[in-house]
Amino acid sequence: MQTANPLVIIPTYNEAENIGSVIGQVLCLPIAFDVLVVDDGSPDGTGDLVEALRKSHPNRISILRRKRKQGLGTAYIAGFNFALEHGYDLICEMDADLSHNPNDLVRLAEPVLKGSADLAIGSRYVNGVRVMNWPLSRLMLSYGAGMYTRAITGIKVQDVTAGFKCFHRRVLEAIDLNAVRSNGYSFQIELNFKAWKKGFSLVEVPIIFTERTEGRSKMSKAIVREAAWKVWELRIRSVFGRL
Repeated sequence: MQTANPLVIIPTYNEAENIGSVIGQVLCLPIAFDVLVVDDGSPDGTGDLVEALRKSHPNRISILRRKRKQGLGTAYIAGFNFALEHGYDLICEMDADLSHNPNDLVRLAEPVLKGSADLAIGSRYVNGVRVMNWPLSRLMLSYGAGMYTRAITGIKVQDVTAGFKCFHRRVLEAIDLNAVRSNGYSFQIELNFKAWKKGFSLVEVPIIFTERTEGRSKMSKAIVREAAWKVWELRIRSVFGRL
C-alpha cells in the first residue's frame, strides 16, 4: 500500500451542533487524516468552535473562513486548491452533519492508497440501497438522478450525486478547477464526469448514508434544477470537445 499525506475537507454552514463530533472522530482514525473546514460565515459560531479545536491540534486542523455563504461547490474548490498548495496526495470530501460516517473514510481511502482507483466514491446505491431515514420521495429523486445522468452522459456510476469521496491529487491537478461553475449536487456530477472523461479510474465503495438528525438540510428546488441542466451541458460540451 502506498503512503500518502491525507486530508479531509468539510464545508460548513451552521454546523455547530455536529462539527466537534465529526472532527473528533476523524482525528481518531487509524489513517492520520488532517482536517480542513471551509466555513461560510456561519452565524451559529461554527467557525469559532473550529478555531477552539485547532488550538489543541494546530498541525492537524485548518480552517478557511469565508465572509458569507457562497455554496458547496466553491467551498470544495477552495479546499481543493488549499490541499494541492499544501502538498496533500489523498484528498477526501465529506459532509459535516454525520450523514457520512467518519469511520468509512478508511475504507474509502483504501483503493486510492492501493493504487487500484484514482477516485473512490462512497456510494449509497452500489450493491443495493443503503439510505436511512429518508422519505420515499427523496430517495426516488436521488436514485432517479443517477438513472437520468447515466442515460444522458454514459458514465457508469450508480451514485452520481454522492458527496463522500476520496481523490488522488493527480485527478484534481488534471481538472481545471477554475472552470468548474457548479454548486450543490451538480458539482459532484461535474467532478465525476470530468474525471471519467480524462481516463481516471472510478470505484464505488458501499456506505450507509444516515439522514442528519441535527440542523437543517441544504436541499432546495434550485439545486435540483441546476443538476438537471448541468447533465445536458456536460454532454454537449463533451461532444463538441469543449469540456
